[in-house]
Amino acid sequence: MKKSLTALAAAICLLFAAGCHEIEEYPNTYMGNFDQLWQLFDEHYCFFEEKGVDWDSIYAQYRPRALNCRSTQELFGVCSDMLSELRDGHVNLSSWFNTFYYRAWWSDYPQNFNERVLQENYLYFNYDQLGPITFAILPSNIGYIRISSFDSGIGEGNMNAILAKLIRTRGLIIDIRDNGGGSMTNIETIARRFMHGRTLAYSIRHKDGKGHNDFSEPYDVYFEPQADFLLWLNKPVALLTNRSTFSAANVFAAVLKECPQVTVIGARTGGGGGMPLSYELPFGWGVRMSAAPIHDARGNCIENGVDPTPGYEVNFTDEDSAAGRDPILDTAVNFIETNGF
Repeated sequence: MKKSLTALAAAICLLFAAGCHEIEEYPNTYMGNFDQLWQLFDEHYCFFEEKGVDWDSIYAQYRPRALNCRSTQELFGVCSDMLSELRDGHVNLSSWFNTFYYRAWWSDYPQNFNERVLQENYLYFNYDQLGPITFAILPSNIGYIRISSFDSGIGEGNMNAILAKLIRTRGLIIDIRDNGGGSMTNIETIARRFMHGRTLAYSIRHKDGKGHNDFSEPYDVYFEPQADFLLWLNKPVALLTNRSTFSAANVFAAVLKECPQVTVIGARTGGGGGMPLSYELPFGWGVRMSAAPIHDARGNCIENGVDPTPGYEVNFTDEDSAAGRDPILDTAVNFIETNGF
């Protein structure tokens, strides 16, 4: 039976459930730590199929290198190289001397955002600020909200105050470019203000066995609408994304994209569509991995990112930055001017 849960309750439930099966203990040696690291991912990581990774072949490739290690630093390098094969920004390995995380999920792509260009040529350094949220009214009477992070809490009162100030605008731009994620509870606080009724936001599964495809049935997470701001249901909303939109911000993009008045403009998000869990190796090294896959309301895995609305993929060149232009924001402004009240 599918379950209806709040985002926070679902996340807590899955954090406990995903780690419930027994973890084999290995000796505190170089090879014991290497083998336990490989085994933890073999039994608990959730995206082997999406990444197209044969984990047994990876073991055969990297174990000889681990056998030749003569220092913990050298072993850390081998383990980091092995984990980089997963191409997952939620995969981390941390020790007392170094931390590994996979950077190419964003570094190999255009940035498509320039904070200075935004501040100087669009906001004119004149805006209001509540925590991680910047908001203003742009020329042509267009509301603008920039959410730089979900790391800190965004309260109901914060959102009420922001949207009340912007309520008489022609439409709204929500900019989550360079938002690396944070708390999943922020997704519901914001997104439910743009929903027409009780809405399936996303679903989560957890590992319920040691096999790569041993997953639970999905837990469906529903959001209830925030009735105080029904006017936003009839106004166009543009959501701006880039490759550095990751993790909880990636989920937010997937949720908001399903709202009929929302158009996603920019570039594909960076992904990060799995709830991460943490473990510890015998050396005391910390391990973090994607353990519970999240799917959008249509059942699509969002680990590899959320695409813009068809016809609204826009990029941002160095020449644009030098000229003080933001083509993604310009496209959104034109969209609101064309479709707004």
